[in-house]
Amino acid sequence: MNTFTRSVDLLQRAMDATSLRYQVSANNLANSEVPNFKRSTVNFESELKRAFESEEKARNGFQLARTDERHISLNEPYDYRDVEPRRVLDYTTTAKANGNNVDAETEANNILQIQMQYRLLTQLAGFEFSQLNTVMKK
Repeated sequence: MNTFTRSVDLLQRAMDATSLRYQVSANNLANSEVPNFKRSTVNFESELKRAFESEEKARNGFQLARTDERHISLNEPYDYRDVEPRRVLDYTTTAKANGNNVDAETEANNILQIQMQYRLLTQLAGFEFSQLNTVMKK
């Protein structure tokens, strides 16, 4: 896979994760006063990092010859395209007496941060395509 395709694919995945993160934070904010509601977060970047590290380890690691599919593989890379953002419930904290752990101010700040991150990702995607456009003109 070439660098352009990989970059655009990663940007698209990051935008999808950011969109899900926005929905989750908006849901948290909407339920900030519901008794026993537990806030959710989105886990994506740490799984993506793990996939990149496994690709690097497989590239530089020791390779075993497998003569049968049933043999255990060593340093099998985890493809970054298999990484999906996932919601994670936070059961460990309680911020209020009613069992709810959502802080409305924190969630509102998260939403603003997510909006800025999404804008940045769209600008990066636009930059990638403008570079391609420049190359195609020449």
